[in-house]
Amino acid sequence: MSEFSRLTRRRFIATAGASAAGAIFLKGCVGNPPSDTATTSQSPSAAPAVNVGSGDAPEVTTIKLGFIPIVESAPLIIAKEKGFFAKYGMPDVEISKQSNWASARDNVVNGSAAGGIDGGQWQMPMPHLITEGLITNGRKTPMYVVAQLVTNGNGIAISGKNAGKGLGLKISDPGYIKTFEKTEGRKFKAAHTFPNVNQDFWIRYWFAASGVDPDKDIDLLAVPPSETVQGMKTGTMDAFSTGDPWPYRIVADDIGFMAALTEQIWQSHPEEYLAIRADWVDKNPKATKAILKAVMEAQQWCDQPENRKELVSIVSGRNYFNVPVNVLTPPYEGKYTMGDGKPAVNDFKAGPLYWKDGIGSVSYPYKSHDLWFLTETIRWDFHNGAIKDIDTAKKLVDKVNREDLWREAAKEAGIAAADIPKSTSRGVEKFFDGVKFDPEKPEAYLASLKIKRA
Repeated sequence: MSEFSRLTRRRFIATAGASAAGAIFLKGCVGNPPSDTATTSQSPSAAPAVNVGSGDAPEVTTIKLGFIPIVESAPLIIAKEKGFFAKYGMPDVEISKQSNWASARDNVVNGSAAGGIDGGQWQMPMPHLITEGLITNGRKTPMYVVAQLVTNGNGIAISGKNAGKGLGLKISDPGYIKTFEKTEGRKFKAAHTFPNVNQDFWIRYWFAASGVDPDKDIDLLAVPPSETVQGMKTGTMDAFSTGDPWPYRIVADDIGFMAALTEQIWQSHPEEYLAIRADWVDKNPKATKAILKAVMEAQQWCDQPENRKELVSIVSGRNYFNVPVNVLTPPYEGKYTMGDGKPAVNDFKAGPLYWKDGIGSVSYPYKSHDLWFLTETIRWDFHNGAIKDIDTAKKLVDKVNREDLWREAAKEAGIAAADIPKSTSRGVEKFFDGVKFDPEKPEAYLASLKIKRA
């Protein structure tokens, strides 16, 4: 039972008319054709509307949120399809499929008033980089991070031509990759979907942990998924940092195998986030909290095993992921065939999780996680050193991360105190190679890393 179902009846309008009204709503990363806005549909079981007093009503009833058709976006889709946005007074929320991360970036800079979007799903630390104008040609568009959407759901895929070479969670023979150019006439080539963010960080960490320098020993590129997978088929692309449903597809279609899941690299790691333009949030704080309440309820709904079948049915549709149900079902059950002789993974908690994981809250946006992403940015000297040191990074985290809004929304929604983190830090984080990130001592983390540009 979700926390929301425990709220008192006085907080709900339990009439059939309200339910019916709430029912009417509705990877770029996976290479699906973009649409300006996902076509609306009617949920078979819309949530009853909350009885919101006039003083607590959202300032507006609409916002335009972008999403990329991968599992990270599920809470936004479910909040729309199950009527959770409508339940909290936001019946006109638009969920807009983005063709790729670059389009999402450009659209949020434009804003919905100019045909773009107001916010949505982001790899990290895109909201911080957009705020500082570091990936927008200097055009600063302040953003607020308001929630984490998911953990897990990503992995490192390897092309079949590299099978049997010891490319697992730990690369047993780094020399195979370092001497690749001598034997193959080109460097070992790896790809991700957008530079200097999550999927770039995951594959860089994986290579560097085994002594492979991702800037010197290989070619690491940002390549569209369709081109990457085609290259893996033909043998011109060797590795891919990717999110579900691609890991399952790559193995099932005999294109390659999985070296590791990101859950194995960093257990319960932060993944993608909900972030909204700061000017929209500042103007509409009550609407922002209404959105958060809807997303939190959607996250709890997504994490119930008995809902996963319906979840897959909804997100697999043409307006969203546009992939077969049988491709999405195994990851949502925590089932991954790894290939290349590796044991299969069969653990619900190894797949996408949206509300809670083995450590605690998934949804709460810990500032310590923002700091890790920016510390890695310093590690690799991205953006010509614009984020020059840890002090600069901490100030940027405080500027962008609005965990306070998450807390306020959670308390207003009746979330149990035990499920509201008491600290903005999750504490010391541990990686598969034994390295630890202490958010109180990020300089020590940087000093411990053998391969870095900082």
